[in-house]
Amino acid sequence: MEKPDKKIIAFLTKHHVMTLSTCAGNQPWCANCFYAFDAEKMTLVFTSDIETRHGREAVNNSNVAGSVVLETSVVGKIQGIQFSGELFLSDGTAAEEINSLYMKRFPFALLMNTTLWKLRIDYAKMTDNRLGFGKKLIWERGD
Repeated sequence: MEKPDKKIIAFLTKHHVMTLSTCAGNQPWCANCFYAFDAEKMTLVFTSDIETRHGREAVNNSNVAGSVVLETSVVGKIQGIQFSGELFLSDGTAAEEINSLYMKRFPFALLMNTTLWKLRIDYAKMTDNRLGFGKKLIWERGD
């Protein structure tokens, strides 16, 4: 897998809230979720009950999209990442690994009874106006 630009890694590492988009029956839905980022695997790990709308939709259609953005009103500072990928319920040894990653970032989650998910990013587009107006950095998984 070709490594993404360092700016993509740094941005996803620095932030912790993503907007996740699912779809069922041609009806899109968005949910905001805290995430932990695994830079080596280009995955976002988050918790969400399987009975939520986005959880139910992801079980039936694991292809998802989303974004992580810097909230600013200064045009020259606009930064954000749009991504698409596949969502997986955690299980087995991988679950222990991603559980550890998530709990390190959000220790309060230890008190919750919820489901861990792993979002494998397959495509990412970062807009970073600090590099020039409308500058885009693209990364695509090439396994």
